[in-house]
Amino acid sequence: MGSSRFSDPKVVVAVALLCCLLWGSSYPAIKSGYAWFGIAADDVPTKLVFAGWRFLWAGLVLLVLALATRKSIWGLGKSTARELVVLGLAQTTLQYVFFYIGLAYTTGVKGSIMNATGTFFSVLLAHWIYHNDRLSHAKLWGCLVGFAGVMVVNLGQGSFDLDFTLLGEGCVVIAAFVLAAASIYGKQVSQRMDSVVMTGWQLAIGGAALLAIGWASGGALTGFTVASTLLLVYLALLSSAAFSLWSLLLKHNRVSQITVFNFTVPIFGAVLSAIFLGEVLLEWKNLLALVLVCCGIWLVTRDTPAATPASLDK
Repeated sequence: MGSSRFSDPKVVVAVALLCCLLWGSSYPAIKSGYAWFGIAADDVPTKLVFAGWRFLWAGLVLLVLALATRKSIWGLGKSTARELVVLGLAQTTLQYVFFYIGLAYTTGVKGSIMNATGTFFSVLLAHWIYHNDRLSHAKLWGCLVGFAGVMVVNLGQGSFDLDFTLLGEGCVVIAAFVLAAASIYGKQVSQRMDSVVMTGWQLAIGGAALLAIGWASGGALTGFTVASTLLLVYLALLSSAAFSLWSLLLKHNRVSQITVFNFTVPIFGAVLSAIFLGEVLLEWKNLLALVLVCCGIWLVTRDTPAATPASLDK
């Protein structure tokens, strides 16, 4: 599939949903990984080590793939190297540090809902950064309807109250903002280099930093078996595929057109958790959430024509 195809509306929808399906599959995979590796719910350092291995391997897979397809991964220049370090430390390391700290001090339900604010941040930041990606009534309503779907899918899964703490919900919101800002920064970087090489380096750098922070904080990943190792390999491969494809979508399309698909991640997560973890799926809230998310995506994308690379300037 050529790079130009990533601006075709049908390809955009198919690839974006594939990425979100892969990320949704990480929900049951990570839950299983914590159990198989014996990671306690409040053991944030070991969770960072777990994530570090996942993203380091994911980055290395993409860099090896780049080399195999005769793409240059070395000699990119000091300026580009600095950009890759900033991107890796922000999009992978900083975002996950804030995310895991936040989840340690809030419920999974509230964390999932707060994390969905990243889509709003992406649309708002794009409004101020790109002249051709302004916030419209359709986009605003699309985000609100999609966010409502995320809230609906979490109804009944745990407690939800109006308490807000900086270490809990605050850190999750900060993580969502960091990811949104880093994704837009990555879009800028991808205009000047190959998206696969960029994604490979940012994942590898970010994963290595997560490993260092986790080890320095006393984390240690044990319990390696054939099953647990294969699960970690799967998580690395899905990250390689999803992040590289997502970077290509952002490179060739408007930010708001792509990020709204993030609302489908909790839906895919709920479906796959029901399949692999035996959680309840056929409930009214899941069907209503799916309808709301689809309506939100339609509202954002209905009047957003596919953008060519030449039209993506500031």
